[in-house]
Amino acid sequence: MTVSTSPSHRRVLAASFVGTTIEFYDFYVYATAAALVFGELFFPKGAAGTQQLAAFATLAVAFFARPIGSLVFGHFGDRVGRKSTLVASLLTMGVSTTLVAVLPTYATAGWIAPFALCLLRFGQGFGLGGEWGGAALLAVEHAPPGWRARYGSAPQLGAPAGFIAANGLFLLIGLWLTPAEFRDWGWRIPFVISAALVAVGLWIRLKLTETPEFAASLEAAPPPAVPIAELLRRHGGATLAGTVGAIACFAAYYVGTAFLLGYGTKTLGFPMQQFLLMQLGAILFMAVGIYLAAWLADNRWGERRVLAGGCVATVLIGFTIQPLMNGSAAGAFAFLALTLFAMGFVYGPLGAWLPGLFPARVRYTGASMAFNVAGVIGGGLTPLVAQGLAMERGLWAVGLYLSAAAGLSLIALVAIRPAPTVPHA
Repeated sequence: MTVSTSPSHRRVLAASFVGTTIEFYDFYVYATAAALVFGELFFPKGAAGTQQLAAFATLAVAFFARPIGSLVFGHFGDRVGRKSTLVASLLTMGVSTTLVAVLPTYATAGWIAPFALCLLRFGQGFGLGGEWGGAALLAVEHAPPGWRARYGSAPQLGAPAGFIAANGLFLLIGLWLTPAEFRDWGWRIPFVISAALVAVGLWIRLKLTETPEFAASLEAAPPPAVPIAELLRRHGGATLAGTVGAIACFAAYYVGTAFLLGYGTKTLGFPMQQFLLMQLGAILFMAVGIYLAAWLADNRWGERRVLAGGCVATVLIGFTIQPLMNGSAAGAFAFLALTLFAMGFVYGPLGAWLPGLFPARVRYTGASMAFNVAGVIGGGLTPLVAQGLAMERGLWAVGLYLSAAAGLSLIALVAIRPAPTVPHA
């Protein structure tokens, strides 16, 4: 089977990939800085580990903002269109990220510093709440028959690309600067660079046209007056299935990245540069997993079965964290690679599976809400909970938490059958 390689299709895939790369770069820059320096810079000193807990708590702020963003951007995405909504979400995220670069620290501004940090983190989450759903729709609503999962993997591949850009930049800055210079001002550089990346993303997205499925939906019937009301009234089962089915990818990602970066450098004693290098190597396994899972979904088993298989693998991997994360670089890399490869299988097909649960007229709202509410449940509190579990019970408890999250998604994928979508009267 061949696929269209027209300039319009290449432009759509590029816009979907580049836009989510920038958005996830912004998100990961914050998560990396929170794991490395935000605790000591933005919060008062306390008992051992409490500053790190406070920094991870600010990560959760964005996850609670994401469903609000998906409501707002989903409303306009289903009523006005995908293109303009995606431009607005990118601007919201980019401005919030760039402003973090100029924040004062707790030592100079007191409580204003963590308050402003949380406010900008809320802006990041609000913007990302409208980003993923729109980027996924942009890709899959242009996909030729038999290519939905692979087209839908374009925004998914933005996640590892954004991670590589963010952590790679932190790695280079850490190599160029002394630890004191990095703590004093070096961490601000990646946030400044976000402004230039957002300008590139806007240039690409402003050249897009509206998706064929959205245009056809408008021709068939007027857009819903309140998309979220129609979504919950007619497609509540699909929303529940999508939300629970997406929990595993967030838990796997934030255990393998944000939590373990902080734990590996502060508790296990790995140098920052070494652990960032291990994560950069492991994230390549995630990229391979994303595309392989999308290919299998298109050509062998379908999206739901591939996602379920990834959940089974993640459940099993949770039991390996204690023996592998034992202080050796080989064991740590093995766990990171296994976790992120499996994460590719519980993440890659989501780009096609979630939008496929909803009709075009409420698809932006439905896919965005399911994805971002899953983010609150599976990702928002994961670094914070994992840090607390590790401090109180040890790594085995963190592994059990990861396995439980994946098991919950597996149950949803196997047992919950969304009701057929109800056409608009």
